[in-house]
Amino acid sequence: MKSFNILLLFVIAVSFGYSCNGQAQKLDNVTISGANTVKVYYFHNARRCTTCKAVEAESKKSVQELYGDKVVFEVYDLETKAGKLKAKELGVSGQTLLIVSGETKINITNEGFLYARKNPDKLKQIIKEKIDPLFK
Repeated sequence: MKSFNILLLFVIAVSFGYSCNGQAQKLDNVTISGANTVKVYYFHNARRCTTCKAVEAESKKSVQELYGDKVVFEVYDLETKAGKLKAKELGVSGQTLLIVSGETKINITNEGFLYARKNPDKLKQIIKEKIDPLFK
């Protein structure tokens, strides 16, 4: 029975690690359809770790502090119907932090997961560096 409990804990720990590992798909700047506004999208799974929540919170906070209402920040759960539809529209297949303006998509998922918890000011700087040129 003790072995079963240890095995069960191991399986739970491993499955949690796979559900929230911040894997980003490779997205370069590509063409999409849409308005000429700047939007930041954060796609996540239903089961979320501390880092996933920090990416959302710090990104949203940074966008609001830097741009107020000029930039829209939207969050989608990839396991809901709305999340699946928006992900399909933007070509997203996993956890993603994405800046979209007109025909430009900029994926900053890796930066989000690297800096959201330990260096949110660096993430804010990256967001600014990526969004500012979109307004010119």
